[in-house]
Amino acid sequence: MEPMEPRTGWTFVTNHARILALILGDPETRLRDMADTCRITERAAQAIVTDLENAGYLTRERNGRRNHYEVTPGTRFRHPAEGHRTIADLLRLLADLEPAPGTIGSAPRSGARHERAPHG
Repeated sequence: MEPMEPRTGWTFVTNHARILALILGDPETRLRDMADTCRITERAAQAIVTDLENAGYLTRERNGRRNHYEVTPGTRFRHPAEGHRTIADLLRLLADLEPAPGTIGSAPRSGARHERAPHG
């Protein structure tokens, strides 16, 4: 039996969740900026915004040359396993992707010293 190649194409967070979190953080964000942040095409970002709007997760209103988006409060996860929960907590987490100091993936604070306990 041959060893299986690791699957590297999946992630924990979908582009739909990423875009919804971006909109929560900046309701007037541009499709170009959404696409750049999510590393997808503008066309894909537009399709995701349309999906989210059609599913009731956000509304879009034209404001001059820009769109103003609003995340619909109280919306729930689509999958039945999480359907009893609202997406608000996930979005708050994703809207602030900067790791907190001292957590996995965070850089050490400048000037911070790591002291060793005396042996003894």
